[in-house]
Amino acid sequence: MPGRRPSTLTFRDVTSQLGTIVVFSVLLGVLVAGLAIPFAGALSQGGKALSKSVKNLPEELPAEPLAQRSRVLDADGKTIATFYDENRINVPLERVAPIMRQAIVAIEDYRFYEHGAIDVKGTLRAFLTNQANNGVTQGGSSITQQMAKMTQLSQAKTKAERKAATEDTYKRKIQELRYAIGFEQKYSKDWILERYLNIAYFGDGAYGIQAASRHYFSTNASDLTLPQAALLAGLVKNPVGYDPTRFTDRALARRNTVLNRMAQLKIITEDQAAQAEQGGLGLKVAPMRNGCLGSKAPFFCDYVRRYLLADPALGQTVADRQQLLNAGGLTIRTTVKMSYQKAADAATASHVKATDNAIGALASVEPGTGNVLAISQSRPMGREKGKGQTFLNYVVDSKYGDANGFQAGSTFKLFVLAAALEEGLPSSTSFNSPATLSIPQNEFETCDGPYAVYSPWVVHNSTTSGRKNMYNGTQESVNTFFAQLEKQTGLCKPYALARSMGVDLSDPQHERVPSFTLGIADVSPLEMAGAYATVAARGLHCDNRPVTRILNNEGRVFKDYPKNCQQVMQQNTADTVNDILRGVMRPGGFGSALALDKPSAGKTGTINENMAVWFDGYTPAIATAAMVAGANQEGHWITLNGQTVGGQYVATAHGSTTAGPMWADMMKAIQDELPNLDFVKPFKVESTQQVSIVPNVAGMTSDDARATLENLGFTVRFGGRVASQIPRGLVAASNPPAGSSMVSGSTVTLYLSSGPGSLTQSTPNPPGGNPPGGNQGPGNGNGNGNGHKPHG
Repeated sequence: MPGRRPSTLTFRDVTSQLGTIVVFSVLLGVLVAGLAIPFAGALSQGGKALSKSVKNLPEELPAEPLAQRSRVLDADGKTIATFYDENRINVPLERVAPIMRQAIVAIEDYRFYEHGAIDVKGTLRAFLTNQANNGVTQGGSSITQQMAKMTQLSQAKTKAERKAATEDTYKRKIQELRYAIGFEQKYSKDWILERYLNIAYFGDGAYGIQAASRHYFSTNASDLTLPQAALLAGLVKNPVGYDPTRFTDRALARRNTVLNRMAQLKIITEDQAAQAEQGGLGLKVAPMRNGCLGSKAPFFCDYVRRYLLADPALGQTVADRQQLLNAGGLTIRTTVKMSYQKAADAATASHVKATDNAIGALASVEPGTGNVLAISQSRPMGREKGKGQTFLNYVVDSKYGDANGFQAGSTFKLFVLAAALEEGLPSSTSFNSPATLSIPQNEFETCDGPYAVYSPWVVHNSTTSGRKNMYNGTQESVNTFFAQLEKQTGLCKPYALARSMGVDLSDPQHERVPSFTLGIADVSPLEMAGAYATVAARGLHCDNRPVTRILNNEGRVFKDYPKNCQQVMQQNTADTVNDILRGVMRPGGFGSALALDKPSAGKTGTINENMAVWFDGYTPAIATAAMVAGANQEGHWITLNGQTVGGQYVATAHGSTTAGPMWADMMKAIQDELPNLDFVKPFKVESTQQVSIVPNVAGMTSDDARATLENLGFTVRFGGRVASQIPRGLVAASNPPAGSSMVSGSTVTLYLSSGPGSLTQSTPNPPGGNPPGGNQGPGNGNGNGNGHKPHG
């Protein structure tokens, strides 16, 4: 053990400090007088004035709960992130190793359990000893005084309050002593020591003994050894100067000073101290990460934080909620499954590079609960733009993220398909679906009458054409089939159904339009995963939720987030949709190369100019939406065609070949974890309404054509005149065209011939015709949306 410096003072040392001792004695007398404690001796007029001001200082400082870090846990209870202003984990005194308690008392206030708030004897002794050693080896202020100062600083809300808590004035020091006396009168010594150990700063971002134990030694405060306890006890005096991660020699010397002091006080033996001094610092530093940047699931963490900041139950204002998250010591249990998250991260990183002119995104939701199982994107979280890093969350809906979403293309056909089945149309409903179809937009019913646009909507197929029913029309994603099916359902019901399935549609003027079925609304991958999870759960929609429960700092339930579910369609409707979409994954289907070992279903989507492509696929246990969108590093949306994405040149992007493989890589990586569930086979539904085939009435008079159609139960309307080789005044064409399957009560629009070459600009176009002047209304009809560019 190193020799200790003698504590004997020379005559010169003593005389040189007499003035300071006198001042200290006068100050002490003033304090005692100010506290109305009997004190012998007269005071000067200045002292009396100071005594009067002391009496006006508050006597008690309320001890507010200490700020503690909040933890975010995954579905298995493992920490994935922490939020804090001060990295602190409060522990009761009984969970602090006895040797740690002894070490801190020995070096800071060895008579702590013997004196009151002010240890006059100990303070003077420390003063003289420190002068003899030309430095601070023993603490001067009592533990209670230090705790009072730390509490005042911790509870300071403003810059002025923080300055007042630290300024080097007699008034501040007297106030601190006054608070210390108040704590001693109100609380036990153990309570004061416990708060001291929890409030103290131990350097390198660690507040409190538990956080310090975890950070420096990867252990708990209850398991600290003698050398570890001595090191931590020595840090409190100067946590920056003695930081063992930066100043090893200083920290080692300070630790040994504590060991020597403990031996001097007979807490440990000289041999124990000497043995403990022989070892190094023994650090096993655990990194501390604050917030989502260093999380294993950064964008899921970001989603959780924004989700909670939007919850009024956590505080009246966003600032209040932020304070609770950063200082409330909450335990936040979330839904993310890290094996799924790792698979999603691997898939997005593999198929879309961070610096590509594209963004890859995946979102997975559990059917029947709404639990968000994973979200991932190809651009990692960070500040280095040159490396493709960003803080923008492209996966979640706009109220919890930064992007306004992306057009979803033909994945929206799901809502028209389900709405048609809900209305009683059988899956055998068929239409002649030509390569191009022109439909006057006012023939589509909205929630309050015909859609108020008269120009035609010209729809083009990008896959196959011909007579199609719900099965092959959906599996082959035939646009002209869905345009006609949407005419049967109207616009109101598919739109409302999409909203009930979790799609955040809020602009009906621009979204509830004839091209709705082709996915012109901006949505997020997470919204679409939730929508497809609805049919996977047989029509039970559960709101997406990333959090299941929050515990307070005492481990009690602060708030539960139960699943919020509602049956939004008949089970057999969902079963039929699932049966239809399973065909996409079967041999010959667009997704056959993506099929899993488990029963699966899916739908592709491509938007205008191939600026985004989708594959939304699911099993009965998980729904995952995959999207790849063209975007340069400046954030401007561009076509994927001609880009190199994930190291592969993309001549023409498609949902099945660009987004689909990313979906498949993630799903195949986790499929062994999925339960062996199959979809429920639908029972065949005969239409609740009579279904008839639209007859060919071309060449009939308008009266004969009307009578023919009305006898079959159809409602007839006239759409104007069109150029035709059929004699002027006779019926030239109908919409839907002859051969279409229609339920009773459906509207058939008749177009009369104006003779060849006599078409005027105001005349609508017949089904299958081309619009005069090329006015296509909302949408270019190629199955890719309405020409609006996606934006983030």
